[in-house]
Amino acid sequence: MRDITYAQAINEAMSEEMRKDDSIIFLGEDIGVYGGAFGVSRGMIEEFGEERVRDTPISELAITGAAAGAAMNGLRPIVEIMFSDFMTLAMEQLVNQAAKNRFQFGGQGSVPMVLRAPGGSGTGAAEQHSQSLEAWVAHVPGLKVVIPSTPYDAKGLLKSAIRDNNPVVFLEQKLLYRVKGPVPEIEDDYSIPLGVADVKREGKDLTIITYGRMVPRCLTVAERFAEAKEADIEVIDIRTLVPLDKKALIDSAKKTGRVLVVHEACQTGGFGGEIVSTIVESDAFFYLDAPVKRLGGLDVPIPYNPQLEAQVVPTEEKITAALRELL
Repeated sequence: MRDITYAQAINEAMSEEMRKDDSIIFLGEDIGVYGGAFGVSRGMIEEFGEERVRDTPISELAITGAAAGAAMNGLRPIVEIMFSDFMTLAMEQLVNQAAKNRFQFGGQGSVPMVLRAPGGSGTGAAEQHSQSLEAWVAHVPGLKVVIPSTPYDAKGLLKSAIRDNNPVVFLEQKLLYRVKGPVPEIEDDYSIPLGVADVKREGKDLTIITYGRMVPRCLTVAERFAEAKEADIEVIDIRTLVPLDKKALIDSAKKTGRVLVVHEACQTGGFGGEIVSTIVESDAFFYLDAPVKRLGGLDVPIPYNPQLEAQVVPTEEKITAALRELL
């Protein structure tokens, strides 16, 4: 194992898969010479050339449509959307074409493409560059949705997403790009299957179910509760929203009897509601000692002001308060 950043892990996953498979191409704005808006693709155009690492015009609709068409014709495109907010401009091709093609042609074709996009707040990028829109795409049948929280998970999950024969939306939260973590050496190839949650911390008194950059925040709070001998808290990182590892969530709820769901996205209509229903519609309901609680972001656009921006999403203080209510 060596420590590398989340951004490096994503770069390695793409580069390693491209070395193995000439059908993989990479499309996006400023991904070539510039190396990507967040530096994720540095060095890739030098290795793979302009035919396979393609700087595109500024049209998310055109980029995504080109990728969907290429995927239907034997290639395996990776698309980078500069900010996940701009998926809104690509929705027609992503939702009405890529997600539907395999179904509408009776499985005769497939659309093996990955759409990568950085999302989330915390960088002072204001309301049009800081949203968390995972619930939008998770709502669309035919799309798989992944949000890794660590460099290890980012690399392993992206490899599985690239190898998948269905369109995968791979969301990367911007504040994680410079976070370092242990990842196997390059020669130790590994992947993480989609649809398998990870217990990041085992506990017996309460379960936190979360994903993305809320995972390290929840782990920090859980460790504080353990040090103070207040509670032994389990933290589950779902890693993939679609497919969702329902069994892991239900088993943990049955074990601890109390559940808090935490996500950065707005609470109203957020994916947390789906997690809650998964638990309360199962036999785990009869094991609960308290109602399942959600803690999401406030239902407001992301402010530019840094103090306000920090308070829009679940903070360690808000997570602590919610846990104490449940306990």
